Amino acid sequence: MSAARREFGTTWWGRAWLDALEGRAVHDPNRLPRGRTYARQGRATGLAVEPGRVRAQVWGGDDEPYDVLLQIRTFRPDEWECVLDTIAASAAHAAALLDGELEPGIVAATAAVDVELLPRSGELRTACSCPDWAEPCKHAAAVCYLVADVLDADPFALLLLRGMHRSDVLAAVRARRATAATGAPPADDAGSPGDPTGAAPAAGPGPRWGTADLADLVLPGVDAATAWAAPAVALPVAPHPPPAARPPAAWPSDPPADAPFTAVGLRRLALDAAARAWALRTGDDDTALDLDRPADLARRAAGLTEPARRALAERAGTTDALLSARAAAWALAGPDGLRVLDEPSWSAPVAAMVEARDRLLELGAPAHRVRVRADRVTVGGQLQLRRSRDGRWYRLEKQSGRWVLTAPPATEVDELLGPEVDLGR
Repeated sequence: MSAARREFGTTWWGRAWLDALEGRAVHDPNRLPRGRTYARQGRATGLAVEPGRVRAQVWGGDDEPYDVLLQIRTFRPDEWECVLDTIAASAAHAAALLDGELEPGIVAATAAVDVELLPRSGELRTACSCPDWAEPCKHAAAVCYLVADVLDADPFALLLLRGMHRSDVLAAVRARRATAATGAPPADDAGSPGDPTGAAPAAGPGPRWGTADLADLVLPGVDAATAWAAPAVALPVAPHPPPAARPPAAWPSDPPADAPFTAVGLRRLALDAAARAWALRTGDDDTALDLDRPADLARRAAGLTEPARRALAERAGTTDALLSARAAAWALAGPDGLRVLDEPSWSAPVAAMVEARDRLLELGAPAHRVRVRADRVTVGGQLQLRRSRDGRWYRLEKQSGRWVLTAPPATEVDELLGPEVDLGR
C-alpha cells in the first residue's frame, strides 16, 4: 500500500500562508499545481527563512537551478510592541506560543490593534530567475508550499519572517508577564523587540517545550502544584526530512559518439531518479513508478523546456505536438489528465450534461454552437468540456488541430469558464 499523498498547510496558520499564495496567483493560477508537484518531488534546495524573506534554489528542466526569493514586510518596532503586549496579556496565548502553537485568538487580537501577523492576499511578493512571466511561477510556488511545511512545524518561523527571532519573542513575553505579576520593570536585555537584521536560525521544526518553560508564564499565587507535580519530560522533536537530491557530479568525459544516450540526457535521468527516490523516502506516493512508457514520457516532458521537450520527442519517435499536449495534461492533472485525454467517449449522466449545457447558454454561448455528446460538451469546435467518471470537469481547447488540456480539473463547470474563455458570444 502506498503512503498518503504529502499535503501542505496542515495547520490553520500554514493554510493561511497558502491562501496568501493563491491570492497572489493573479496571472496564472495553473502554476500552483506544478509548484506543489515540484515541492513534493524535493526539487528545492537551500531553503533559508530570514527576517522579511525566504531564499531557495529550485531545479526545473534545465541543467542549473533557478534562484527564488519570497518577500514579506517586517514589522516596525511599534507594531512589535503591540504584538508582544497582546500575547503577554493572555496567559493562554502566551502558554500556547511557548508550546509551539499559534492560537487563532492571537491573530485576531493583534488584528484588532491593526497589526496583521498572517500575510494578506497580495502581500506576499515572489521573484525567480526563470523566464516564466507568471506570478508566482512554478518554482516560486514550490518554495511557498515548502514554507507552509516550515510554518506547520514551527509557527515561530512566521514571527521570524515578520522580523523577530524565537528567543527574542519568548524573552519579551516572559518579561511582560513578570512585570504584570510583580510590577517590577523588565530587565534591560528582555522585553523589547530583537534586531531583525541578526543572523537567522536554520529553518525547520523548532524544539518543543517542557513544563519547566511553561511554569515561567504562570502568575505567582496560582496553585499549580497538582498540575505540575510530574517532572518535566522533554518531548520528541519531529525529524527533519532527508536532504533533497543534489545534482550528480560532472561526467569525467562525454559518452561515446555511438552511445544511445547523451551526457545531458543521462544527467536528467539521474536527477529524476534521485527525486523519485527522495519522494519515496519521505512518504510521498506521487513518484509515478507504476506508469507505462507513454505516461512516463509525458511526465518527463512536463518538466522540460521547449527545446529539451522537442529533443525528447525526436528521441522517443513521436511528434512534438503530441508530446506537448500530453505533457500539458500531465502538468495540470497528472495521470487523470492523460486518462481524460486518451479515454474514448462514454455515457455520462444525462442530467449533468444538460446542466452543463444550460450553464453555457446562461453565460452567453450561442445555442447553435453548443453540442452535447456522451461525456463532452463542445462549443464551436474550439472549446470542449469533458466529464470524467469521478464527476470532475476538464477544459480542453483545440490547438493546431489537436485537443489540449488547458486547466486543472474542477468540480463545477463555472470554475473552468473565466472571462478569458471564448464562448463565441
